[in-house]
Amino acid sequence: MQYMLLIYNCVRPEPGDPGFEEAVARVNAFADECRRRGVWLEGRPLQSEAAATTVSVRDGRTLITDGPFAETHEHLGGFYLFDCRNLDEALELAALCPMAAEGSIEVRPVVGIPGVGHAPVDAAASAE
Repeated sequence: MQYMLLIYNCVRPEPGDPGFEEAVARVNAFADECRRRGVWLEGRPLQSEAAATTVSVRDGRTLITDGPFAETHEHLGGFYLFDCRNLDEALELAALCPMAAEGSIEVRPVVGIPGVGHAPVDAAASAE
């Protein structure tokens, strides 16, 4: 079953900032562990919410707004996509994620839609 881990409220140090090298080493160690377990599919940081643009269509008109969809104190900083045995494994990995120590990791199952370029939904795994 695929799970997306959404990373919220983490301050990402920039190159040259104190702690940058240590932060990169922790993230790389986590990614290596996920690859070793065979669950790694994808993972990336996102640019800040200041770089976001929101698109919606209402009554046939496209509306484009600078900024994120929701104006909140929380910010989405990145994601991981894993193929885990079950929710317990996804939650274990979320707890191992270095960003969980300062922010929050939201774990959500990914829905497969047959015929839309996605893998079929595994009903047995979805029930876990």
